[in-house]
Amino acid sequence: MHNIYLYILVMTVTVYLIRVLPLTLVRKIIRNRFLRSFLYYVPYVTLAVMSFPAMIDATIHPYSGIIAFLVGLIASYKDLGLFKVTVLCCITVLVMEYLFAAIR
Repeated sequence: MHNIYLYILVMTVTVYLIRVLPLTLVRKIIRNRFLRSFLYYVPYVTLAVMSFPAMIDATIHPYSGIIAFLVGLIASYKDLGLFKVTVLCCITVLVMEYLFAAIR
């Protein structure tokens, strides 16, 4: 069958190597502009790739997640701050789900 301890071991080694190898292999300052900009944006792209599908799948109707995403995008463009953007997105999903439920 499946050995959960083997899975945990593989995951631990993988995460450890991802974090330790760059520190041990790259000792000097990275001067390449392309590589520096690539490494700068990797966390943001990873967060976006994980968050966007979850926003759409977490709601009952995918359209409410998409509309909340657009509201959050506009609110963050207006520099409202993380807490206000989050509250606006949650309220948008709540209102849209009530509207979609009333339509049915």
